[in-house]
Amino acid sequence: MTTYAALLRGINVGGSKKLPMADLRTLMTGLGHDGVRTHLQSGQAVFTTDHGDEESLAAELARAIEERFGFPVDVIVRDHAYLRAVAEACPFPAAELEARQLHLTYFSAPVTPERFAGIDPDAHLPEEFRLGDRCLYLYAPQGLGRSKLAEVLSRRSTKGVIATSRNWNTVLKLVELTTPLG
Repeated sequence: MTTYAALLRGINVGGSKKLPMADLRTLMTGLGHDGVRTHLQSGQAVFTTDHGDEESLAAELARAIEERFGFPVDVIVRDHAYLRAVAEACPFPAAELEARQLHLTYFSAPVTPERFAGIDPDAHLPEEFRLGDRCLYLYAPQGLGRSKLAEVLSRRSTKGVIATSRNWNTVLKLVELTTPLG
Protein backbone atom coordinates (compact mmCIF):
# COMPACT_ATOMS: atom_id res chain seq x y z
CA MET A 1 0.00 0.00 0.00
CA THR A 2 1.21 3.46 -0.88
CA THR A 3 0.21 6.60 1.02
CA TYR A 4 -0.76 9.61 -1.07
CA ALA A 5 -1.98 13.17 -0.63
CA ALA A 6 -4.67 14.50 -2.93
CA LEU A 7 -4.41 18.26 -3.44
CA LEU A 8 -7.65 19.84 -4.62
CA ARG A 9 -7.47 23.24 -6.28
CA GLY A 10 -9.88 26.07 -5.53
CA ILE A 11 -12.46 24.46 -3.26
CA ASN A 12 -14.17 26.13 -0.29
CA VAL A 13 -12.75 29.51 -1.29
CA GLY A 14 -14.95 32.60 -1.39
CA GLY A 15 -18.20 30.68 -1.10
CA SER A 16 -17.85 28.75 -4.34
CA LYS A 17 -17.15 25.08 -4.98
CA LYS A 18 -18.19 24.07 -1.49
CA LEU A 19 -17.03 20.57 -0.74
CA PRO A 20 -17.41 19.43 2.88
CA MET A 21 -14.42 17.39 3.99
CA ALA A 22 -16.66 14.70 5.54
CA ASP A 23 -18.28 14.23 2.11
CA LEU A 24 -14.87 14.09 0.45
CA ARG A 25 -13.75 11.38 2.90
CA THR A 26 -16.90 9.37 2.19
CA LEU A 27 -16.43 9.75 -1.57
CA MET A 28 -12.80 8.64 -1.44
CA THR A 29 -13.58 5.68 0.79
CA GLY A 30 -16.24 4.70 -1.75
CA LEU A 31 -13.55 4.73 -4.44
CA GLY A 32 -11.79 1.97 -2.49
CA HIS A 33 -9.15 4.03 -0.69
CA ASP A 34 -8.15 3.23 2.89
CA GLY A 35 -7.34 5.44 5.85
CA VAL A 36 -8.82 8.55 4.25
CA ARG A 37 -8.15 11.69 6.30
CA THR A 38 -8.49 15.35 5.43
CA HIS A 39 -6.46 18.34 6.54
CA LEU A 40 -8.08 21.76 6.88
CA GLN A 41 -11.00 22.80 4.67
CA SER A 42 -8.89 23.91 1.72
CA GLY A 43 -8.61 20.59 -0.05
CA GLN A 44 -6.03 18.15 1.24
CA ALA A 45 -6.84 14.48 1.67
CA VAL A 46 -4.48 11.68 2.64
CA PHE A 47 -5.20 8.06 1.75
CA THR A 48 -3.62 4.69 1.06
CA THR A 49 -4.23 2.42 -1.86
CA ASP A 50 -2.54 -0.39 -3.71
CA HIS A 51 -3.98 0.39 -7.13
CA GLY A 52 -3.34 3.16 -9.62
CA ASP A 53 -0.65 5.76 -10.05
CA GLU A 54 -0.63 9.47 -9.30
CA GLU A 55 -2.16 10.54 -12.61
CA SER A 56 -4.90 7.90 -12.71
CA LEU A 57 -5.77 8.47 -9.05
CA ALA A 58 -6.05 12.23 -9.64
CA ALA A 59 -8.23 11.73 -12.73
CA GLU A 60 -10.46 9.22 -10.92
CA LEU A 61 -10.98 11.58 -7.98
CA ALA A 62 -11.63 14.60 -10.22
CA ARG A 63 -14.28 12.63 -12.16
CA ALA A 64 -15.93 11.39 -8.97
CA ILE A 65 -16.07 14.91 -7.47
CA GLU A 66 -17.64 16.35 -10.61
CA GLU A 67 -20.20 13.52 -10.77
CA ARG A 68 -21.08 13.80 -7.07
CA PHE A 69 -20.92 17.57 -6.50
CA GLY A 70 -21.63 18.94 -9.99
CA PHE A 71 -18.55 21.08 -10.51
CA PRO A 72 -15.07 20.39 -11.86
CA VAL A 73 -12.09 20.39 -9.49
CA ASP A 74 -8.46 20.10 -10.51
CA VAL A 75 -6.67 17.42 -8.49
CA ILE A 76 -3.00 16.58 -8.06
CA VAL A 77 -1.99 13.36 -6.27
CA ARG A 78 1.51 12.85 -4.87
CA ASP A 79 3.01 10.06 -2.79
CA HIS A 80 4.87 10.42 0.49
CA ALA A 81 8.34 9.98 -1.05
CA TYR A 82 7.74 12.90 -3.42
CA LEU A 83 6.26 15.14 -0.73
CA ARG A 84 9.20 14.46 1.59
CA ALA A 85 11.80 14.97 -1.14
CA VAL A 86 10.28 18.29 -2.22
CA ALA A 87 10.17 19.56 1.38
CA GLU A 88 13.79 18.50 1.96
CA ALA A 89 14.91 20.17 -1.28
CA CYS A 90 13.60 23.61 -0.29
CA PRO A 91 16.18 26.17 -1.48
CA PHE A 92 15.13 28.70 1.16
CA PRO A 93 15.91 28.55 4.91
CA ALA A 94 12.45 27.20 5.81
CA ALA A 95 13.24 26.69 9.50
CA GLU A 96 14.09 30.39 9.82
CA LEU A 97 10.95 31.71 8.08
CA GLU A 98 7.33 32.10 9.08
CA ALA A 99 5.00 29.71 7.26
CA ARG A 100 3.18 32.63 5.63
CA GLN A 101 6.45 33.66 3.98
CA LEU A 102 7.13 30.39 2.18
CA HIS A 103 4.83 28.69 -0.28
CA LEU A 104 5.04 25.73 -2.59
CA THR A 105 3.13 25.44 -5.83
CA TYR A 106 2.65 21.84 -6.93
CA PHE A 107 2.37 21.25 -10.67
CA SER A 108 0.67 18.34 -12.39
CA ALA A 109 3.62 18.02 -14.79
CA PRO A 110 7.20 19.25 -15.06
CA VAL A 111 7.67 22.91 -15.92
CA THR A 112 10.79 24.33 -17.48
CA PRO A 113 12.66 27.51 -16.58
CA GLU A 114 11.71 28.88 -20.01
CA ARG A 115 8.11 29.23 -18.79
CA PHE A 116 9.32 31.90 -16.34
CA ALA A 117 12.15 33.38 -18.42
CA GLY A 118 10.38 36.71 -18.97
CA ILE A 119 10.19 37.46 -15.25
CA ASP A 120 12.85 39.85 -14.02
CA PRO A 121 13.83 38.47 -10.61
CA ASP A 122 15.35 41.79 -9.49
CA ALA A 123 12.08 43.63 -10.10
CA HIS A 124 10.37 41.68 -7.32
CA LEU A 125 13.04 41.59 -4.61
CA PRO A 126 13.02 40.72 -1.78
CA GLU A 127 10.54 38.15 -3.12
CA GLU A 128 12.16 35.18 -4.86
CA PHE A 129 11.20 31.91 -6.50
CA ARG A 130 12.98 28.70 -7.45
CA LEU A 131 11.82 25.74 -9.51
CA GLY A 132 11.94 22.21 -8.16
CA ASP A 133 10.66 18.80 -9.20
CA ARG A 134 7.17 19.57 -10.53
CA CYS A 135 6.97 22.46 -8.09
CA LEU A 136 7.84 26.07 -7.47
CA TYR A 137 9.10 27.48 -4.19
CA LEU A 138 8.07 31.08 -3.44
CA TYR A 139 9.59 33.25 -0.75
CA ALA A 140 7.21 36.15 -0.10
CA PRO A 141 8.28 38.02 3.07
CA GLN A 142 4.97 39.94 3.32
CA GLY A 143 2.85 36.84 2.68
CA LEU A 144 1.10 35.50 -0.38
CA GLY A 145 -1.78 37.99 -0.22
CA ARG A 146 0.59 40.93 -0.73
CA SER A 147 2.93 39.24 -3.18
CA LYS A 148 3.30 40.91 -6.58
CA LEU A 149 5.57 38.09 -7.70
CA ALA A 150 2.88 35.50 -6.91
CA GLU A 151 0.50 37.29 -9.28
CA VAL A 152 3.06 37.23 -12.09
CA LEU A 153 3.98 33.60 -11.45
CA SER A 154 0.38 32.41 -11.42
CA ARG A 155 -0.22 33.80 -14.90
CA ARG A 156 2.76 31.84 -16.24
CA SER A 157 2.42 28.64 -14.24
CA THR A 158 -1.15 27.70 -15.08
CA LYS A 159 -0.80 27.40 -18.85
CA GLY A 160 -1.34 23.74 -19.70
CA VAL A 161 -0.74 22.34 -16.21
CA ILE A 162 -2.67 22.16 -12.98
CA ALA A 163 -1.07 24.30 -10.29
CA THR A 164 -2.08 24.55 -6.64
CA SER A 165 -0.23 26.31 -3.84
CA ARG A 166 0.17 25.54 -0.14
CA ASN A 167 1.90 27.41 2.68
CA TRP A 168 4.90 25.79 4.31
CA ASN A 169 2.97 24.55 7.36
CA THR A 170 0.67 22.60 5.06
CA VAL A 171 3.63 21.27 3.05
CA LEU A 172 5.18 19.89 6.24
CA LYS A 173 1.86 18.58 7.55
CA LEU A 174 1.31 16.61 4.34
CA VAL A 175 4.72 15.00 4.73
CA GLU A 176 3.81 14.06 8.30
CA LEU A 177 0.33 12.75 7.41
CA THR A 178 1.61 10.59 4.57
CA THR A 179 4.47 9.07 6.56
CA PRO A 180 3.88 5.30 6.59
CA LEU A 181 3.18 3.83 10.00
CA GLY A 182 5.56 1.33 11.53
